Amino acid sequence: MKYLVGICRILVGVLFIISGFIKANDTLGFSYKLDEYFLVFNMPFMSAVSVAMAQFICVAEIVLGVATLVGWRMNLISWLLMLMIVFFTFLTFYSAYFGVVKDCGCFGDALHLSPWQSFGKDVVLLVWILIIFLWRHKIKPLISLRTSRWAVIFSIIISSTFTYYTYAHLPYIDFRPYAIGNNIKIGMLPPPFAKPDSIVILFKYKAKDGSIKEFGMNDLPDDLENYEFVDRVDKVIREGDKAKIHDFSIVDAEGVNHTNEFLNNPDYSFMLVAYDLSKTNRKIQPKVNELANACEKNKIQFFGLTSTVPAETDLFRHDNQNMFDYYFCDGTALKTIIRSNPGLVLLKNGVVIDMWHYNDFPTWDQVNAKYLKK
Repeated sequence: MKYLVGICRILVGVLFIISGFIKANDTLGFSYKLDEYFLVFNMPFMSAVSVAMAQFICVAEIVLGVATLVGWRMNLISWLLMLMIVFFTFLTFYSAYFGVVKDCGCFGDALHLSPWQSFGKDVVLLVWILIIFLWRHKIKPLISLRTSRWAVIFSIIISSTFTYYTYAHLPYIDFRPYAIGNNIKIGMLPPPFAKPDSIVILFKYKAKDGSIKEFGMNDLPDDLENYEFVDRVDKVIREGDKAKIHDFSIVDAEGVNHTNEFLNNPDYSFMLVAYDLSKTNRKIQPKVNELANACEKNKIQFFGLTSTVPAETDLFRHDNQNMFDYYFCDGTALKTIIRSNPGLVLLKNGVVIDMWHYNDFPTWDQVNAKYLKK
């Protein structure tokens, strides 16, 4: 049993540290996932603290992982581990059973798990943590109490610093399909030998008692004349393979699609991404205008991309004196492109050349010296 507990400690500790650091690498992305859960449980007001909660969970996972490995105060740590895993096991089961959240975000964009895979992972973790919990009083620290205490303190400092850095700038390691160096046009192509969605056709009929019944093509009732046809539904029973980028399009206020026009531009172009203009950082707008004006003078394309409705976008442009055009795209896609509102992306022929958080917004001289003069 001593060896079994030791193995469980190593597995739980390492997994918590890895999971925590992957989420801490993209804290804002993890907060978007928390927002999904808040909507599912009809708690949209919690979105106001989703970023702070995401940061806390990231740091907590890393610190608990380190504490588990070194064996620091295992009575307290095992209780915290148990409470956390029971809570997340409930969430992943609820998501899997009711099909409400397709990806738990346990490992960010580095590894996508299906809802049932996420639940299975948490069940295994629950078993390991239960073993640790039951034998918590017999666990000895691997190192001295003072050294283990400093290891935990050090993990708090490092994880907190890393979590804040990636939030205030951009993910240190980018696992998203829009990462620097990726070609968006290639990302929009389906994978080789992609399997299509598996679809079953269902017919809805109203019975004489008013109830709605569904029938497949091969199991229609013999007394079909006693039913009233309501609707035909194509139900996806197994999702096929999809392109890494499947929700990206650029349209204008009239609905005209300009995606190919921008992605096939052989010259450099700047794309300002602001998924929600009502939440965007307004203090950066003078720098945005300065760069946009310099681009116009030097005949470099500069355009904005948002999911905000056209009428509100026009008001925002007027209030902030934006002289460039805004186009429109799905909000989820814009959140995925860059973890900043607004964020700046440099494109060339559909390839992501560079990107900047609004805290690192470049000047014309900087981008001109680094890219445009070459």
